[in-house]
Amino acid sequence: MKATVFLGAGRITGALLAGLHRAKYRRRLLVHDRHPRKLRQLETLYGVSTERDLRRAVEQARLLVIAVRPGSVGALLREIGMVDRPLTAVSLAAGIPLANLRSALGPQVRWARAMPSPACRSGCGLTGFAFDRNVPAAAKREVKTLFANVGPVLEIPESKFDAFTVTYSCSHGYHALATLASEGGKLGLDRRTALTAAAHALADGIRAWRAGSIRLETLLREAATPGGIAAATQKAARRAGYPRAVAAGLAAGMKQARRNARRA
Repeated sequence: MKATVFLGAGRITGALLAGLHRAKYRRRLLVHDRHPRKLRQLETLYGVSTERDLRRAVEQARLLVIAVRPGSVGALLREIGMVDRPLTAVSLAAGIPLANLRSALGPQVRWARAMPSPACRSGCGLTGFAFDRNVPAAAKREVKTLFANVGPVLEIPESKFDAFTVTYSCSHGYHALATLASEGGKLGLDRRTALTAAAHALADGIRAWRAGSIRLETLLREAATPGGIAAATQKAARRAGYPRAVAAGLAAGMKQARRNARRA
């Protein structure tokens, strides 16, 4: 029986398998990696099939997921070589455009880019997709259906894909949580209370916005009454350069995406 085959047993593969296991996904999953310890761990945790031989792994693929670091994609694809049957391949490598992937495995391989969030391990992920022009509707549905088991899916033009990648990362939330809780601790809160307060400020506020129909600008005004503590906090954060810091972070991410594209 053909399988969804993951090439690479790293962090994002582990997160996706955790989310699929949580969703009780029943179709066959197979993972290839050169490190036996990683494969044994995934077998034990999620009951997936594993294969150390790259060629045998690819031969079993109905859907091929390239889940290695961007700098390793080129060598991996060269090692696979030409594929002589119709196959849909999905690259999770940030920054590497479809133009660099299109001819790597031959004309029978149809390519998509996907960017799943590590939050998919809990079913709260968001996955963005960009599809090559030759991918038929049925193949698109198959790819989206797989990732929809671990959270919402979103198709966007490839020209916007790197901007999506640097904006959507849950690392922004984790960094904000760690920073806000750390600063709350400096004001005298114990770590548990500081984390609880910071998590409410970020997660519960955003959850309320998502669940309702009130504009974000309205909620910002509601939460920051003129002359109040929240308003003073927001004003000081803007003056200290918070928007500039976010812009600098996103700009650095875009530069890294361009470097990844040149390496492939």
